[in-house]
Amino acid sequence: MQFSLGPVLYFWPKAQMLQFYREVADSDFDIVYLGETVCSKRRELKFDDYLAVAQMLREAGKQVCLSSMTLYEAPGELRELRKYVDNGEFLVEANDVGAISMLQEQSLPFVAGAAINCYNQHTLRRLVGMGLKRWVLPVELSGQWLSDVLNQSVISDIRDCFTTEVFSFGHLPLAWSGRCFTARSENRSKDQCELCCIKYPEGRQVSSQDGTQVFVLNGIQTLSGYRYNLVNQLSTMHNTVDIVRLSPQLTGTFDWLAKFKANRGGTAPQQLSATDSNGYWLQLAGMATG
Repeated sequence: MQFSLGPVLYFWPKAQMLQFYREVADSDFDIVYLGETVCSKRRELKFDDYLAVAQMLREAGKQVCLSSMTLYEAPGELRELRKYVDNGEFLVEANDVGAISMLQEQSLPFVAGAAINCYNQHTLRRLVGMGLKRWVLPVELSGQWLSDVLNQSVISDIRDCFTTEVFSFGHLPLAWSGRCFTARSENRSKDQCELCCIKYPEGRQVSSQDGTQVFVLNGIQTLSGYRYNLVNQLSTMHNTVDIVRLSPQLTGTFDWLAKFKANRGGTAPQQLSATDSNGYWLQLAGMATG
């Protein structure tokens, strides 16, 4: 079982991002995903910056993947995607089917991110035929669902052609929109957002009338209000999950990596907080903890 670090979902200043990745280089993560996956207006790090970070991390012994955006809305964004596809050095995580199309045109292998709607063995087999080498399970699916898909006969002859990865820690990316909810929360239009996301390095919390944190707003992306945390489910993953993904947090990312690695065999269970959840993995309501 390997451990991966997903792309930073929030909008952090350039100096903070570079310092974070210097720490990542010295960490025990096996795989690192780099790239802006939420909003093309977030340009603290440009493509060349990400490429330089990727090369630095590779020299530190990490396997690096470049992550595409999840929602493309303009020709300029597609031109930026082409840079990722044509990078010539690193595997690409496709978070949009348009990215898959570009990668397939050049017969390039790819990772299918959790935003790709791959819910059954037939879609999975089709994607493998298109070049998929790693499948990131959609975040709302359960461990049982994953096991059922992988045990289907239509998958049996290609099971060695791809690996599986599960988003296991962090606020879950649930939805994307053409509207910017962070800008709207400040009574701004999307076109006049003034990059206000940078003021919210952990997103903006949205609570229900009874005070329950139900969502986190992150630009055009809506995240789960509770933090997803599968640290105590690792011992059940060994026959189905090859890679466990942690999403970068403002603080504590490396401490949680240590806790995950210590509990791979279930011998060092962790106490979850009141705002941690694991419901989707256990076939419960998403906000539940089993």
